[in-house]
Amino acid sequence: MNTKKLNARMIALMGILIALIAILGKMLGIETQFLTISFSFVPTMIMGMLFGPLWTGIGCVLADFLGMALFAKSSFFIGFTFNAFLAGAIYGWFFYQKPVTLKRALGCVLTITLVINLCLTPIWLSIMYGQPLFSWVIWGPRLIKTVIFFPIQTCLVYFFGSVTTLDRIVRRAAIKLNS
Repeated sequence: MNTKKLNARMIALMGILIALIAILGKMLGIETQFLTISFSFVPTMIMGMLFGPLWTGIGCVLADFLGMALFAKSSFFIGFTFNAFLAGAIYGWFFYQKPVTLKRALGCVLTITLVINLCLTPIWLSIMYGQPLFSWVIWGPRLIKTVIFFPIQTCLVYFFGSVTTLDRIVRRAAIKLNS
């Protein structure tokens, strides 16, 4: 995709995906003080397929700001915005102009789980709430979520990324966005 020129179609599609990420992440997601469960990774993956790492990262930052402005369930912390950028960039890196395979889906979800969910997020929670970094309060729910959600997220990323209809739509949108 030509990153130098933003056309109206690209901006409109990015806006729809940003709104979906914000709604699925903040409004329809389950959020507690130390744990968040949502399906916002699906539009993030689609955005990564269409726009690449940089634009997906920027879109996820905008979605984080929008979600916090409209549907805040907790206080704002810039570390989680950095996590949003990094997750978007990872999805873009794994899926931009590449077919969605089970190996790529597994690699993407594993990278996000290790880097963001198990490394950065506990650090941010420790800073935010003054809990010791290796406290069971931080790690208990996170490890349980990881064990349960990792296979679910991997299967959903692979399924939604490899659905023939979605793949055709993404390819058609990418062709039209480039023109």
